[in-house]
Amino acid sequence: MTRIRFLLQLQGLGQVGLSRFAAQHGALLQSAFCRQPNLIKNAQRQVIKHFHGSLVCAKRNSVPSAQPLNEDKKSNDSALIHADLFDHVSGTFKTKATFNKAIDVFIKSDVRRRGHVEFIYAALKKMPEFGVERDLAVYNKLLDVFPKGVFVPRNFIQRMFNHYPRQQECGVQILEQMENYGIMPNLETKVLLVQIFGEKGHPVRKYQRIMYWFPKFKELNPWPIPKDLPTDPVDLARFSLARIADDLDAQVTVYQVPHTDVTEKGEHVTLPHIVGIQSPNQIELLAKHNPDRPVFIEGPFPLWLRKTCVHYYILRADPTPADEKEECPYDPESCLAYPLALDLDLDRDMGDDETFDVEICNEGPVFAMCMTGQGDEATLNQWLSGLQQKNPILGQVPVLFLLEGRTTELKISSDKESDSQNSQHEDHQTQDRRSKVEANR
Repeated sequence: MTRIRFLLQLQGLGQVGLSRFAAQHGALLQSAFCRQPNLIKNAQRQVIKHFHGSLVCAKRNSVPSAQPLNEDKKSNDSALIHADLFDHVSGTFKTKATFNKAIDVFIKSDVRRRGHVEFIYAALKKMPEFGVERDLAVYNKLLDVFPKGVFVPRNFIQRMFNHYPRQQECGVQILEQMENYGIMPNLETKVLLVQIFGEKGHPVRKYQRIMYWFPKFKELNPWPIPKDLPTDPVDLARFSLARIADDLDAQVTVYQVPHTDVTEKGEHVTLPHIVGIQSPNQIELLAKHNPDRPVFIEGPFPLWLRKTCVHYYILRADPTPADEKEECPYDPESCLAYPLALDLDLDRDMGDDETFDVEICNEGPVFAMCMTGQGDEATLNQWLSGLQQKNPILGQVPVLFLLEGRTTELKISSDKESDSQNSQHEDHQTQDRRSKVEANR
C-alpha cells in the first residue's frame, strides 16, 4: 500500500524518470488496480487535495509585502477617527473636562479596548490644543486606557524578546512627552506601569531613569525661568532685560508705555512700548567715549524664554584702538569670585607651565540695551533721546543704525533744510534727464 501511494504522489508531481520507475513496478500497479480500485481512488483524492493546499500556501507567501502597507493605512485611518472623536466630544470648548470626557467615551465604547494604541497616539497630539500637556493627572488617565495584565511577560523568554513591542513603545512615548514638558511622574504612574507592562518592561525602566535624573537637573539652573511668563509686554521686557544684563546695579527705565494716540487729522496711531536698561558702569564708560568715534544701534537680537521669543537692541561702540588704550590699575577687592591676577607663592617644578591659555577676543563696549514693540528708526530715536538725559555726550557723538543689514546715519535737520535738500535732488535729476536727451539727439 505504501508503494502504491508513493507512485501516485510521483505521478501527481510529474517528476522526471517516472516512466522507468512505473515500468519496473507495472505488475504491482496492475494488480493493485484490479484488486482495490476504491482504495486507489481515495489515495488519488488525498494527493490532489494535498497539492491543492500547497498552491494556496504558495500564493499566501507571495504577497507578504502588501500587508504592512494595509496595516499602516488602517492605523492612519483609526488615528483620524480618534482625532475626530476628540473634536466631536469637545466641540468649541477645548478644556481638561472635555478631554477627560473623550477618554471616558473611548473606554466605555469597548470593554476589550481595541485600538487603544492609536487612540493614545491621537490623544498625545491633541493635548496641546486642550491645554493639558503639563497635567500629570491626564497622563495617568491615558495610561489607564491600557488593558491591565495582558502585556505582562510570563517568562524570561517573552521578556527577552520584547513582549508586545507596539504597546511598550506607546507607553515609552507617553513618558517621553512627559519628560519633554518637564513633568515628574508620581507613585500612581509607577503602579499603572507595573500593572500594565510588569516590573521589567521598557516603560518601567524609562520611569526609573526619569526618577533618577529629574531631581538632579530640576534645580540645576541658577537663573530659572518661571513657568508662567508675564503677558504684559512692559513687564516681559523688564524681566528679559534684567536677565540679559545680569547686574544688580542696572536700572530699568520705561520710556514709553503702549497706548493709542490721535493725530491732528483724527487718525488713531498706536505707539509701542520702549523699555531700556543701563548700569552705572555703562554710564561711566559712555562718558569717557571719544566724541569723534561713532556709536551704533544694532539689532534686533532674539532671546528665547521657553516658547516666547523677544528681541532687543544694543547701543555699542567699536573696540578701542591699541594706541588709545590706557592701562588702569585694577582693584583686587573689586571681584573676589574672579580675581584678575594670581599671586601664589608655591613650589614650582621644571615641567610646570606658568602661563594661562586665554582666548583673546576684542569686543567693543555695550553702553545700553532696550526692547521695543517696533524696531524702526523713529522708535529707536525716542529711546536715544531718553538716554541723553543721563548721557549728554550722545548729543555730540554720531549715531549709526545697523538694523537688519541696513546702515543709516542719524541726522537731525529742520523742515526747511529737508525741503531744500529735496529740491536740490529734484534739480539734479532734471539736469541729468536733459543731458541724456541732448546726447541722444
